[in-house]
Amino acid sequence: MVSQAVLATLEELVACFDELEDPRSEINRKHPLASVVAISLMAVLAGADGPTSIHRWAKSLEENLPSVLDLPNGIPSRDVIRRVLCALKPEAFQECFTDWISRLIGGTDDGSQRHVAIDGKTLRGSSDSNRGIGPLHLVSAWASEKGLTLAQVPTDQKSNEITAIPQLLRLIDLKKVIITIDAMGTQKKIAQQIVDGKGDYILALKANHEKTNAAVINYVEEQVSRDFSETRHQQLEDTPKKPSHGRNESRIYIQFEVPKEFPDRSLWAGLATIGLVVYTFVKGGKEHTEIRYYLSSLPLDVALFARCVRSHWGIENTCHWSLDVTYNEDGLKTRKRQATENMAWLRRFTLSLLKQHPGKMSLVMKRKSCGWNWNFMLQVLGIKGT
Repeated sequence: MVSQAVLATLEELVACFDELEDPRSEINRKHPLASVVAISLMAVLAGADGPTSIHRWAKSLEENLPSVLDLPNGIPSRDVIRRVLCALKPEAFQECFTDWISRLIGGTDDGSQRHVAIDGKTLRGSSDSNRGIGPLHLVSAWASEKGLTLAQVPTDQKSNEITAIPQLLRLIDLKKVIITIDAMGTQKKIAQQIVDGKGDYILALKANHEKTNAAVINYVEEQVSRDFSETRHQQLEDTPKKPSHGRNESRIYIQFEVPKEFPDRSLWAGLATIGLVVYTFVKGGKEHTEIRYYLSSLPLDVALFARCVRSHWGIENTCHWSLDVTYNEDGLKTRKRQATENMAWLRRFTLSLLKQHPGKMSLVMKRKSCGWNWNFMLQVLGIKGT
């Protein structure tokens, strides 16, 4: 049995949702919105993946929850939970977590910059062929040092990331932040938005900006032939001591200042340096080399450039991979768009909470432990039991 003394501390959790606008009609408000949302959050943390399992989790605590949460009509049914998740405005739902996220991410009083990676993930199970609806694609802002999702914006297709990224950037504080984005988000207006927000950027460059890409390649080849003797530059080599995934690989990071005469320099707000990564690996007994180019507003500091580029690549392993392994996200079949987005946010936020929790347990085991042990769940939530 769960002690009332421990459960009473959940008032701190419920308070986060007190200002959330209730989208339901007056006649359908038999269960307070804040209590339904708090139950949904805790249930997802404990292993639930949809309205049915959220209801069943709450039902298993039927003797305790009504005494510590405002539940005048008992445990909300599956349909109540489903209707709430379908009706809540995702933007307003995310805003409820702003203060909580601020506490988790901490300040930057030492003057250092935080790294935030912008990247997208397709929820493959959210498509509905009968209604002609493709899978939902979510673009997220990921604070790499903290392992924390700051915000997310939905699109219907990956190609719409260009319009989603500006919306996402408006949801986060860009001051003292280094934003990294893949080539699809390398847009002049996005660079300007980041600079206007007092942030910095590292934008991957590919052939989607043919003129700028060609100018960078030509300039790099010219400087390589002269051993970079005519430009200020820094270089850093990263060769792992052990083979990665069974293959030998190395990366050379080079960063150099953008010359005044560089084409299109004035079109990219704050453009200060160009970076490249020479990636060499052996596969099938043959050596392969890939070169990746970047535009950046950062001053010359190749160690910082390399750290941010590596951290951006890490989002696949630290966030997207975890969502699929720990939450089976690609296998989930929620198809109501707002419910899909709200559940996706609960998964990302609870994943962030699990990552903040110290200890050597795997994320899967931590999540299971939240379902087994109330004190452990309260620790993960950052609530002190009594």
